[in-house]
Amino acid sequence: MEPAIAARRTRPQSGALVEAIGITKLFGSFKANDAIDLTIRPGEIHALLGENGAGKSTLVKILYGSLQPTEGEIRWKGQPVRIPSPSAARKLGIGMVFQHFSLFDALTVTENIALALADRTNLAALSREIEQVSREFGLPLNPASRVVDLSVGERQRVEIVRCLLQDPELLIMDEPTSVLTPQEADDLFETLDRLTARGCAVLYISHRLEEVKQICHHATILRLGKVVAECDPQQETAAQLASLMVGADVHVLSADTPPPSTMRTRLKVQGLSMPEPHPFAVALKDISLDVRAGEIVGIAGIAGNGQGELFDALSGERLAAQEDVIIIDGKPAGRLGVTRRRRMGAAFVPEERNGHGAVPRLRLSDNVLLTRHSTGDQLIRIGVIDFASMRTLAERIGRSFDVRKSAVDPEAGSLSGGNLQKFIVGREIDRQPSVLVVSQPTWGVDAGAAAVIRQSLIDLARSGSAVLVISQDLDEIFEIADRVAVISRGHLTEPVPTRSLTREEIGLMMAGLGEGKKKGRAAMGQGEAAHAHRP
Repeated sequence: MEPAIAARRTRPQSGALVEAIGITKLFGSFKANDAIDLTIRPGEIHALLGENGAGKSTLVKILYGSLQPTEGEIRWKGQPVRIPSPSAARKLGIGMVFQHFSLFDALTVTENIALALADRTNLAALSREIEQVSREFGLPLNPASRVVDLSVGERQRVEIVRCLLQDPELLIMDEPTSVLTPQEADDLFETLDRLTARGCAVLYISHRLEEVKQICHHATILRLGKVVAECDPQQETAAQLASLMVGADVHVLSADTPPPSTMRTRLKVQGLSMPEPHPFAVALKDISLDVRAGEIVGIAGIAGNGQGELFDALSGERLAAQEDVIIIDGKPAGRLGVTRRRRMGAAFVPEERNGHGAVPRLRLSDNVLLTRHSTGDQLIRIGVIDFASMRTLAERIGRSFDVRKSAVDPEAGSLSGGNLQKFIVGREIDRQPSVLVVSQPTWGVDAGAAAVIRQSLIDLARSGSAVLVISQDLDEIFEIADRVAVISRGHLTEPVPTRSLTREEIGLMMAGLGEGKKKGRAAMGQGEAAHAHRP
């Protein structure tokens, strides 16, 4: 049975499990939640949708006891309740699986789960419970495995099983498929079907609107802290859901012409091997890659397979052993640091926006200086910083990339995740670099911000730049990449035209399975005739 069909046949029960009534949350004068009403029923998968900064996280933290509402009431099975802490929420019957896992790599599955369950002191008995629950809900796990040896999908199973051992009646899931292969996502949907069949409710937060349509029974949509719509997502298109989230039609991506196959190579990687920088990292193994002017090459892969290590090598944050293993516009760069690579015309957008892509406590204009001080923008003249030019540049980036902010030049940390990401990407694209390497360009951002960022990457490539996108989001890869390669355990497949592979085949390759690799090799022989942007 297909997961989508199974989920739709499991109908929610009548009566409310949890109700949020008039929930308002103030942070100073800022109203993060504004009189929100929300009702979730047993056996229901209820989507909570909205842009970054719409109030989803605040509302979820209130339901899970991490925050207290300024006004309003929460009712559990019809009775008013106060949820003073996450431990109180768990005792009540509310569990949460966070987007970023909270697991210790050096500990076993059983040991990690025991840390969250104060009443389970017998590890042998807990291991038996884990085996029983994982079998019952289709979440295969070896309790003795160390987390460092698990795939991302298996790590998510640990988080889910940890919640299930507390017998929740409401399970909150934040972006649960953002790091999963299509096959792992299907497995998750089957698990959710088993849960809802037993009467457990699921509050499902996701920016992936097609999967919301696939599995959710109901959707509540927030905008600027208020409920603006409720609907049955099965009866809406993904575009209609996105429009409700942003209050306007979401930009449709356009790549008018495919890149010509005769354009010169601007980024070349040949035989790049690097040892792991620490025991929990991944070694890079004989990686070779060409990115030509005018094209976007996507690198797909499950988190923890060498993406971060590859980005560090390409950006110059870690130097290669030989200078000619990385070539930028015909010049060896493997032994050059990040500033000298920027001077060669390259630009880089790291995965982590806070602390790596930007300094949260610095103003946007100051953050411009961090990567543009040595790139010919004349922000430093005879050793003196030109603050006026910095502010002008920051304002230009803000206008071009629709960065929404509360002040003319606010601190970077005051922006929502999507707006900060637009600013960081815009800061690099504004330079019109010859080579752009960007990691997870739309990680955790809403549909509107994602469309702006993805279109800007397409436009940059079509203007003659070479763009390399490292992404765990297969929808993104298929939407913008002309060719795609897969990284698995530090190995990189040869890039092939995106049109020549299906999502399922790429998913198998991401998981390191042989059949996917065979399909990938077969696709390589189809020639450059298929080398075109995927609509």
